Amino acid sequence: MLGRRGPQRGLFEADTAYGAFVGRDSFYGWLASQRGELFRDEEFAGLYALDNGRPSVPPSLLATALVLQTYDGVSDEEAKQRADYDLRWKVALGVELDARPFAKSTLQEFRAQLIVHAEQAAIFRKSLELAKRRGRFRAKSGERRKLTVALDTTNILGRGATKDTYNLLADGIVKVARVLARLAGVPLAAWAEQHGYGRYVTAPSFKGAVTIDWSDARQRRQVLGELVADADRLLELVRQARASLEAGSPDETMLVEAAGLLSRVLVQDVERRADGPELRRGVADDRLVSVHDPEQRHGRKSKSKRFDGHKAAVAVDTDAQLITAVGVLPGNAQDHERALELVEQTEAATGCAVEASIGDCAYGDGETRQAFHDAGRTLVAKVPAPPDRGYFPKAAFRIDLETLSCTCPGGQTTQTLLKGKTTTGRFHFPTAVCQACPLRAQCVAGRNGRTVDLHPQEALLQAARALQASPAFAAHRRRRQVVEHRIARLVQLGIRQARYVGRAKTEFQLLMAAAVANLTLLAALSDRPNSAASPALGLLALLIGLLALLISRALGPSQPPDAADVVRLIRTSARGRQRHPLPTALSMPGCRPDF
Repeated sequence: MLGRRGPQRGLFEADTAYGAFVGRDSFYGWLASQRGELFRDEEFAGLYALDNGRPSVPPSLLATALVLQTYDGVSDEEAKQRADYDLRWKVALGVELDARPFAKSTLQEFRAQLIVHAEQAAIFRKSLELAKRRGRFRAKSGERRKLTVALDTTNILGRGATKDTYNLLADGIVKVARVLARLAGVPLAAWAEQHGYGRYVTAPSFKGAVTIDWSDARQRRQVLGELVADADRLLELVRQARASLEAGSPDETMLVEAAGLLSRVLVQDVERRADGPELRRGVADDRLVSVHDPEQRHGRKSKSKRFDGHKAAVAVDTDAQLITAVGVLPGNAQDHERALELVEQTEAATGCAVEASIGDCAYGDGETRQAFHDAGRTLVAKVPAPPDRGYFPKAAFRIDLETLSCTCPGGQTTQTLLKGKTTTGRFHFPTAVCQACPLRAQCVAGRNGRTVDLHPQEALLQAARALQASPAFAAHRRRRQVVEHRIARLVQLGIRQARYVGRAKTEFQLLMAAAVANLTLLAALSDRPNSAASPALGLLALLIGLLALLISRALGPSQPPDAADVVRLIRTSARGRQRHPLPTALSMPGCRPDF
């Protein structure tokens, strides 16, 4: 059942008693001040049964704990320890000093429920809703701003182990063997020994346990042949076991998934020949790199920078510097994939129209420009420069789309447009004209005349090159730097390395980092409360003063009350523990004697 926190704060909660000590201008103190506004228990009601069971730990408290966990970059176990013993966490959570607010499994279950119910973005959305209430998406006049968002990506290293083909096949064999052993009801080691797969489960690394000269190609190929033969035999056992399983049952699904991974590794990495299997040359498209995290991919951020994992796509409001949308792409995806989707998510999350989107040259291809143009949106991105081949680039030619003509740097014009294989067409300059041109050595190689491709989005690319050459483009380039700063902040919050296996959980990690990046920015921009002006602290001081006055009058001026006695009386009255009556002089008609 959904557990709820009452709207009233207690006098002995850590944020009341120690908020000033921790610092109300710290992120922990700021989170404490947002209790009841940032997260509300009823907003997470869809994760709980509402009519049965014991009351849960309030989800608003657990959501705050997830924010603190991301902010401090700690594990689940450390998060539980800090909630129990760290004064800063107790202030932020708003619990009493002796409280142990949740178990580690409770925090893990709450995170799992968010992912299972497709609510990974719930906490991130709350950060944007708070920004809207703070007016961060409104102009000074009060109306909603038209946003300019900057787009970019960065790599996330996958959690699953990436191995070469030999160990990848061995891991695939173990994965299938584990499922078959479970279906047979016997331990994995016993099942493997019985079926001749013992060497795959006894050593931590199959390749490390094989005693051959790995520099010898013949011996390497022999080991590969043994691996492939064992894999084929194991897949035959899968077919036999599957025949006895109910179609669509969880056991069959689990077996098919494991066998599918092994089969995929065989197809992508092994070439079967008449004289035996051999490693396939080159890298297969969309190659599976880890059986432990099948969604990881080989990725590349530049010619020299490679990685295995995923890509984080980020959209940032260049004025408020708030992250407005994020997504996780496969590691081998192009940077511009889902760019339009991020813009649409920004509008849905902020309630503001996006006036322009700014990206680097990875977003400047013709297809992406066409998609934005068809959606009625403005995209500002540098046109990718062609490779330098030592001759005049295409940009040196003037293409007139109205007359369908092309003019070269030498002043020659052609309207001969040949049909292209991958382009709309190709302008061709006559061979005789090019041979007589004094610029021929700088323009074309070979005997034939120069050709210039006509791109399917030539008009959009021409407009982009014109903007790129104008002074206005420098302002766009400066505004785009905001997304790089926000990505640097996300990296500080730990997104460079995935903490979990799978793209869905990795996206949750990215969303939590984005939420914390937004919340810390909002905390820095908010008006900090005076540490001595807390209403709860003022009330506490007033109560202590009144009680001190009453006790001093009862005991006489020669016996001033001790501060510990005053605090003990407050705790006794508030909690109803060990009640001791005050002196008779304080008793009043119609009142409880221990009040």
